[in-house]
Amino acid sequence: MSTITIIAAIAENNALGKDNDLIWHLPADLKRFKKVTSGHHILMGRNTFESIGKPLPNRTTVIITRNKNYKAAGCIVVDSIEKAIEVAKDDPEIFIIGGAQIYKQTMTSDLVDQLDITKVHHSFEADVFFPEIDTSVWEETSREDFNADEKNAYNYSFISYKKKA
Repeated sequence: MSTITIIAAIAENNALGKDNDLIWHLPADLKRFKKVTSGHHILMGRNTFESIGKPLPNRTTVIITRNKNYKAAGCIVVDSIEKAIEVAKDDPEIFIIGGAQIYKQTMTSDLVDQLDITKVHHSFEADVFFPEIDTSVWEETSREDFNADEKNAYNYSFISYKKKA
């Protein structure tokens, strides 16, 4: 049975992005994202894939879209989250990497086991937001806090949550 984890970087005001792009640049988060997701299936909506522009190395990219004719070289394209999970079922750890619509559909479902959140300690103007993390459903299991430095412009935390039993 696979563990399904939502992985996201979100601001204090739950901002995710603006104009189909990231708002901030945190090299430490990008490095951690690569380390955590490498070798696994990453599930994402079409807009998120198009903002990235290509399949990420050493990962199996699964794109979820209602567009039956959508094709992307080097990727698997499906029309539902359930089909995306089915395609990835032999992977012990599956990651949902966005975007906002996919997060919203999966956060309240029984599909997701864990949240892997990078919290950027700053509020940003945005047009897409991460759903509120309901602490009656999700329990914080670990947290690492970091201060801004010469490479990372904002204070940030890596926070893990598990769904409460």
